[in-house]
Amino acid sequence: MKKAVHFGAGNIGRGFIGFLLSRSGFEVTFVDVDRELVDYLNKHGRYSVVEKYGEKETVIPVEGVKALVFEEEGEIIKNIAEADIITTSVGPKVLEVISGVIKKGLLKREKENLEPVNVIACENLIRASSHLKEYILRDSDKEEREIISKISGFPDAAVDRIVPPQERDYSKVMVEPYFEWTVEKPGFKGEILEIKGITWVEDLEPYIERKIFILNAGHAVCAYLGYLKGYRTIEESLKDSEILSTVTGAMRESAYYLSKKFAIEGLEEYIKKTLDRFKNKALKDSVERVGREPLRKLSINERLVRPAKEVADLGAKPVNLAKGIAAALLFDYPEDKEALRLKEMIENQGMDYVINYVLGLSREDADLIRLIMENYNNLLGERKS
Repeated sequence: MKKAVHFGAGNIGRGFIGFLLSRSGFEVTFVDVDRELVDYLNKHGRYSVVEKYGEKETVIPVEGVKALVFEEEGEIIKNIAEADIITTSVGPKVLEVISGVIKKGLLKREKENLEPVNVIACENLIRASSHLKEYILRDSDKEEREIISKISGFPDAAVDRIVPPQERDYSKVMVEPYFEWTVEKPGFKGEILEIKGITWVEDLEPYIERKIFILNAGHAVCAYLGYLKGYRTIEESLKDSEILSTVTGAMRESAYYLSKKFAIEGLEEYIKKTLDRFKNKALKDSVERVGREPLRKLSINERLVRPAKEVADLGAKPVNLAKGIAAALLFDYPEDKEALRLKEMIENQGMDYVINYVLGLSREDADLIRLIMENYNNLLGERKS
């Protein structure tokens, strides 16, 4: 049986990537820091994925899985050396943490004269596999770099499946029925593996940008505007016609930019499908969860500022994206450290500082800055009234 090592046994790991690998005939070994979860998976060797839209649900068993806690470095290295594929869904900030043990596993693999293996980082980050490779190579000497390049491929991927927060239940994961897992074929080393659910493409960039600048952008705009109006979930927020109009408009502004850059077809259909997914009441996705970490989401190459700047540079007005950015600047959820830090920066260092050092905008972006500030002042006034 083919073997897979997957870092991250959370809801995305079990409900998406590990699920598809298992259904493709791989024996999946999860690696996680949650010892209770690891113990559960090792004891039962199975869990269920519940695909749900509205009231309709489909329960799919996932069997033959096992797990390792992250401290079991020797066993992780051994499993990496024996794996047919290595995948991750740990979050962008954790890639650096796991890079060291992956490197050791790859070096052991070469020492034992085993076949090359591919490492696919399935994170909400542009070219996550490339980032992981950079972490692995950063502290490597010349010989190690040559070995890692010979023994491993790091194909980049774009992943998309909404997995909402849910009760702590190791026996099941609830997900939406829809998913996309797109992998860039040229980065794959060796013969392409048969994995159900993967779409292999020659150039990943259009798919990455479509997902981040349409889906993630629309999700964020909805969350920030919904938060300001006191709504609890994304689905509830979209029942507000004003929010729905702004979210749709923001996605269409991003689509305008993408159509100019890549000549992508079917973007309007993609927007409609995405909105339908957002309206899935079974997800109960909170605006606070979707809006979390606003400092990261407001950075220059992220889901809001980047497409807004691109649209402005094309000579158009990204009015809806600008409104979403303004709403993000007002996201002050008290349990989010980045939200509190953003509020503190605005109060103590001023909006000019935030525009320059958080959003990454400069004098050349004067029209966009003006549009953001107009919306910010309007939303601030509505909030106070």
